[in-house]
Amino acid sequence: MKTVILCGGKGTRMREETEFRPKPLVRIGEKPIIWHIMKIYSHFGFNDFVLCVGYKGDMIKRYFMEMYCLNNDFTISTGRHSDICFHTQNDENWNVTIVDTGLESQTGKRIKQIKKYIDTDEFMLTYGDGLSDVDIKELIASHRKSGKIATLTGVNPNSPFGVFQIEDGIVTSFKEKPILDDVINGGYMVLNKEVFDYIPDQDCAFEQEPLHHLAKDSELSIYKHNGFWTAIDTYKDIERVNELWNGGEAPWKLWD
Repeated sequence: MKTVILCGGKGTRMREETEFRPKPLVRIGEKPIIWHIMKIYSHFGFNDFVLCVGYKGDMIKRYFMEMYCLNNDFTISTGRHSDICFHTQNDENWNVTIVDTGLESQTGKRIKQIKKYIDTDEFMLTYGDGLSDVDIKELIASHRKSGKIATLTGVNPNSPFGVFQIEDGIVTSFKEKPILDDVINGGYMVLNKEVFDYIPDQDCAFEQEPLHHLAKDSELSIYKHNGFWTAIDTYKDIERVNELWNGGEAPWKLWD
């Protein structure tokens, strides 16, 4: 089963980083966000990826072309008969298809363009800026049990604000950015190929018309995840996840 990752957005809310690189290549520790996401799927045995690139997509292409060199120590002879000798063997057993889906395309159009690369009845889809400790195999099992075309991972987000508890006009307590009761799409989706029938040929956001029509037809199920999940939207977010990673407390690090 292939895993499709949306990597084409401009990341305008993180311009401190995305002025120079696409958001999926912003680093957590010594590795880019996209590497962390792919390691989550790889931990569960899924190593076949399709990346939908757009903004600065050439940098993502170069990263994967050069990944083995970037991850290892080596000696290179630069003479007439050039040669390279690797001293370490840090490698990822991944098959990565990189598709240029347009600079300005919305998510629906990006997904529509990779239809020809999906050769199984099911595939997975996620965003290039979300980290979680979601159990991918349980997610797939939930999708198959539902019998629906699409399954989303539902998560409870944190409020961006602190909230007051009030009784009779008096503040009795204060909660700093509590977890909300509302459920949002945390990415980490499983889709049947029939989903392409719900995506129109014109440009659109997958989260709008396609998902709304799936819900209207009762073809959209939710896998509720109560563990760790975070989106990386702003520079503060990247600072926060780097603190977790550097402190050895990264919940999304499921691999050894």
